[in-house]
Amino acid sequence: MSLDAPRNWRPLRVAAAILPALFLLSGCSFDLNNVSGMGFPKGVSSVNDISLSLWQGSWIAAGVVGVFTLILILWPAVFHRANASKGEFPKQTQYNVPVEILYTVIPFIIVAVLFYFTVIKENKIVDKTTPVKHEISVDGFQWSWQFSYPEAGEDAVVTGTPAQPPTLYLPQGESVRFTLNANDVVHGFWIPAFMIQMQNLPGETNHLQFTANKIGEFPGRCNILCGRNHSQMLFKVKVISPENYQKYLDSLKASAA
Repeated sequence: MSLDAPRNWRPLRVAAAILPALFLLSGCSFDLNNVSGMGFPKGVSSVNDISLSLWQGSWIAAGVVGVFTLILILWPAVFHRANASKGEFPKQTQYNVPVEILYTVIPFIIVAVLFYFTVIKENKIVDKTTPVKHEISVDGFQWSWQFSYPEAGEDAVVTGTPAQPPTLYLPQGESVRFTLNANDVVHGFWIPAFMIQMQNLPGETNHLQFTANKIGEFPGRCNILCGRNHSQMLFKVKVISPENYQKYLDSLKASAA
C-alpha cells in the first residue's frame, strides 16, 4: 500500500528545514563562549582551550538529535493510537523510500561533520612541530613514575613510589614537550583536568606537548590497567610561575651536583 506523492515526500521537506540547524550545531561553527562547559574544565591548559568548543558543540548536537528522536517516538504513540472507528490497525505503510533515505543521510552528515571538526582539533592538540620552551621526560614503570628535567642536567630526575607519588612541576603559560617511555608494560600518562592522555609504550617513544595555563595542583594517574598495583600509580601536577619553575630547576641541578 503506497502513499500519494505529496505525502510521500513530506519527510524530505521537513529534513530540508532541520538539516542546516543540525549541520551548524554538530560543526560547532557558531560562538559558544557563553555556553556552559558542561563539566569541562575551562582555561586550565592549551588542550582545554582547543577542545572546549568541540565538547560543547557535540553535546548541543546530541541534545538536538535526542529531542528530535524523542518527538518521533512519541508522535505515533500519541497521535496514531488504535481507534475502534478506524479498525483494529492503523493504515500500514512500507518501503517508504524518502524516509529511508532521510534516516540514512542525516546520521551520515552529522557523523561526517563531527569527524571533520574532531580531526581539526586533534591535529592542533597532537602537534609536535611547534617550538617549545621546555622538555620533560616521563617514564612509567610498575607502579609509579619518573620525571626527568634535561634543562637541569642528566641527573635531574624525580622518582616516585606507590607509597610516595612524585610531583610533576610545570611552568604556567610556557609550552612543554613530554617524551614518554615505559620500562615494562603499557602505562597511560593522564592528567584529567588537562583533558589529555598519552600512552607510555615499552620499546616505543611517544611525544606530547601542551601549555599549562592555571597555577595550582592537579591529580594525575595511569589510566591503563598495568598490573596488581595499578590503582596506586599516581602523581601530582603542580603548575607554578615561570620564575618559580626556574628556581625548581636550579634546586634539582644543585641537588644532583
